[in-house]
Amino acid sequence: MSLSHTAAEYMLSDALLPDPSSSRAKGLRLELPSDRLLKFVTVGLPICLVSLAFAREFSAGSQISCFSPTNFTGKQSAYTDTACWDSLIHHSFDAEGHAVTKSLWALKVFPYSLLVVAVLMYLPYLLWRYAAAPTLHSDLLFIIDELDKSYNRSVRLVQHMKKVQQASAEPERFWEEYERARQERYFEFPLLERYLTCKQHAHALVFIYILRNLLLLLFLAATCLYLVFLHLNIFFQDEFSCSIKTGLLQAEPHIPTLIPCKLVFFSVFQIISLSVGSVYVLLIPVVIYNALQLCQWDKGLLSVYEMLPAFDLLSRRMLTCPLNDLNVILLFLRANISKLTSFSRLNAVSALREATANKEDIDTVIDFMTLLAGLETTKPKH
Repeated sequence: MSLSHTAAEYMLSDALLPDPSSSRAKGLRLELPSDRLLKFVTVGLPICLVSLAFAREFSAGSQISCFSPTNFTGKQSAYTDTACWDSLIHHSFDAEGHAVTKSLWALKVFPYSLLVVAVLMYLPYLLWRYAAAPTLHSDLLFIIDELDKSYNRSVRLVQHMKKVQQASAEPERFWEEYERARQERYFEFPLLERYLTCKQHAHALVFIYILRNLLLLLFLAATCLYLVFLHLNIFFQDEFSCSIKTGLLQAEPHIPTLIPCKLVFFSVFQIISLSVGSVYVLLIPVVIYNALQLCQWDKGLLSVYEMLPAFDLLSRRMLTCPLNDLNVILLFLRANISKLTSFSRLNAVSALREATANKEDIDTVIDFMTLLAGLETTKPKH
């Protein structure tokens, strides 16, 4: 055997991919990087800020300071602070002298409302995790395995063609048989291609993904509106007039009608609400962008695999409306590109293919590897 054929045989044997390890199934990413960022920010930000608010409350003690009369004892002043904090009702008079009350209870429940917001922001992630992630995991595992196996089949086919060509007494007849086999699609991978075609007609994953983004967008908008409502109605009033003449104290003449009070934590709640609202407003375009990704195909990944023989999902114009499960799978294949070992090798072959002078002689990876195997001189030029 000549040195060139020996070198080509070793080169083709090295081109085979190793058997996939069991860690591939455990390492698949079932969330896009942008979705993961959204989850961490929308859920983690309110929890972090509320934790700081609670820590300040425990360290600072009372959240309210009332200006009791000078004749009040220490216990009476403490009772005044407690009673006004429990009621949180602002008493005032209108232009005609009628008594008007305004509840400030939203300030008391504001930290707990942010905890509710964090739980709501986590619901879209739970929907995706339990409704779509198991199906997506099995789809990705099957498609990644089949793509790598298709690459290995092509390499093994090249090895066999090299041996057949070396044993053939008529090189021209060998290439005629090869062209006829390609025309009759003997090299096709029907299982993978039909599976991807089937995913074009399924819409479960794309429905759940769009629903997830719509729910997240709805919760973001509702939270922003809630914070705007608090600022317009409550967060500009850090002082209020409290009345403690209720119950047994209603008939006491030495107790004033209204006692001025000031909210100690008011500035902290303002900063927290502005921070959460500003970040959530900035995240709304990110959510919209994630949903709009499904309006166009990611053709870069499949176009690389079209160098495999008879893998022509794109060239046969089978990619129609992008709102289907196949487009979602392509997005997650792009996120798991490190698990797709054959992609990096085919991508390198694609780059070499673009740099080759005689591009008309290279149609698939079999053609390229056949040239590398030393068969270029025997292939007839068209």
